[in-house]
Amino acid sequence: MAVEAAEPLGIPVFPVLSYGLTPYFSDFPGTVTLRLATYAALLRDILDSLKHAVFRRIMIVNGHGGNQPAALLAQEWMMDNPDARVRFHDWWKAPLTWAAVQRTDPVASHASWMENFPWTRLAGNERAEGKKPTIDTDRMRTMAPFEVRILLEDGNFGGCYQRDDSEMLEIWDVAVAETRTLLENW
Repeated sequence: MAVEAAEPLGIPVFPVLSYGLTPYFSDFPGTVTLRLATYAALLRDILDSLKHAVFRRIMIVNGHGGNQPAALLAQEWMMDNPDARVRFHDWWKAPLTWAAVQRTDPVASHASWMENFPWTRLAGNERAEGKKPTIDTDRMRTMAPFEVRILLEDGNFGGCYQRDDSEMLEIWDVAVAETRTLLENW
């Protein structure tokens, strides 16, 4: 998202953080999660390093709901660095993008069609078909990781597993344009 949005503007994009906050999913095979203190320290060090390298406007383009504490960290960091600005951007739930998602299918959630872009699919895996009943996410947030694994089975919070690729690309294009507009109109 960040690369496509920033490329025509000549704005540098730093590498994605490969790990974040995923405690609910820690009983799913292959899940790596950081502790909140580790994640916050990592982000603070990154922001401090970017500021030291003379960057004063930094946009964090976030693609994972579990990383939401980073938005608060960015506000706290700006208290300590009044000469710098950080914009935390959840690209998938920005207003125009979310409106496009809702027009496509109002039941959009974790591991559903909303995260099933052609380039995010694993080669050799069957494309899931059908629709899953929506789970109670408030209840899920009170469960231990092993209970979440039992509740979710496949990680999907509910809804269709996939939509037509043309619909997905349309949403992606809206999201790229919306993210680019934020970069242009700081």
